[in-house]
Amino acid sequence: MSEQTPVVVIVDAQTPGNVGTIARSMKNFGFSELLLVDPPALDPDGEAYGFAGQAREDVLPNARETTFEAVLEAYHTVGFTAVTNEDETSHVRFPFKTPRELAESLTERSGPTALVFGREPTGLHNEELAQLDEICAIPASESYPVLNLGQAATIALYELRNVTLGETQLPDRTGSVADPADVERFHEHVGQFLESIEYGPEKRAKTQRLVRRLLGRAKPTGQELVTLRGVMRQAVNRNRE
Repeated sequence: MSEQTPVVVIVDAQTPGNVGTIARSMKNFGFSELLLVDPPALDPDGEAYGFAGQAREDVLPNARETTFEAVLEAYHTVGFTAVTNEDETSHVRFPFKTPRELAESLTERSGPTALVFGREPTGLHNEELAQLDEICAIPASESYPVLNLGQAATIALYELRNVTLGETQLPDRTGSVADPADVERFHEHVGQFLESIEYGPEKRAKTQRLVRRLLGRAKPTGQELVTLRGVMRQAVNRNRE
């Protein structure tokens, strides 16, 4: 495991199923080291292994028991909580990042980091949160912000996948964006098209600027531009007939 890949810590999980769910999410998003503080019994024939998917082969059986104090001593710690107390009415406040903001900052960190998730009914206690280096909170509905432990970990690990995954099963879409030269050829065709349909000369420059801005936001592929140019070419030819 790379030093940059955070370890995942589960504190006092009540149900084996949530441990298995988190192990599976770790496998999905490129995390491999699982530390357990006061865990429930994890029967290889029970709920944890049943929920773990392929993580039953490595992440879960390799999980290590530890203590909260040992985690504090060995890692830069990030605790996850639904309630941050970050307002003027509370004496105990926890400045926080969202998972996406945390992902950006972790890519710039060196040294071991631990992502710490708390118990199902209450999460991490205020006393525990106060000892951690950073706090992360998942934005959710104001009327019901509390997430299941397994859900919270899955969302967080998904958002942090850029820290761990060089590649995914999805195709790289960034490489298919049209070349600047193709974009300029398209804009030339737009000008020819407007001229061929006798679009008001006083409006052409403004319209071409609008198309340029629209295309800049859209980031089309080369094939998409070829198709659009073909449509305009056909329209021009029809107009000449």
